[in-house]
Amino acid sequence: MSSLAIDQVRDVLLVVDVQNDLCPGGALAVADGDAVVPVANALMARFDHAVLTQDWHPPGHGSFASSHPGRSPFEAMVMPYGHQTLWPDHCVQGSQGAMFHPGLQAGRAELVLRKGYHRAIDSYSAFYENDRATPTGLTGYLRDRGFARVVLLGLATDYCVHYSGLDARREGFEVLLVEDGCRAIDLDGLLARAGDITG
Repeated sequence: MSSLAIDQVRDVLLVVDVQNDLCPGGALAVADGDAVVPVANALMARFDHAVLTQDWHPPGHGSFASSHPGRSPFEAMVMPYGHQTLWPDHCVQGSQGAMFHPGLQAGRAELVLRKGYHRAIDSYSAFYENDRATPTGLTGYLRDRGFARVVLLGLATDYCVHYSGLDARREGFEVLLVEDGCRAIDLDGLLARAGDITG
């Protein structure tokens, strides 16, 4: 990480979902998730440009198992937009669980992009909703600012980080994954199947 060469004009740091509910003790805790905080802070201190994403679900979100009677967290079901893992209620708008980890130096970010706020559709990627067609607006923001490379870290490697990296590449950005700044849910060995997102 300390050897990372940063171009302050063309590079942007994208820190994905470092929130209380995704860290130990949270409603959807990623094992060792809080270990990404010092990595993110160290990089934000070095980058001139950083963007944070924030999972921001309304109560009763369609991706919550509690919204589907008889269903349990981590089951899969088919939604109108495709395959969906059902999650415990997490990162509910305005809740303590939705707040950034208290150790994260979130004030260094130029932009906080909230995602997953449409009740009927989940949003893993920072760039697109899970229908893979509805944009969040991040692509336009990054292009308008002249960025060419996205340096990516956060939670969780196999979901929101993974899809954000794939979509950054899909939109023509170079992608660099900071592996020591990520942790995975690894549901049913998904991490090994996720593959390389950097191309």
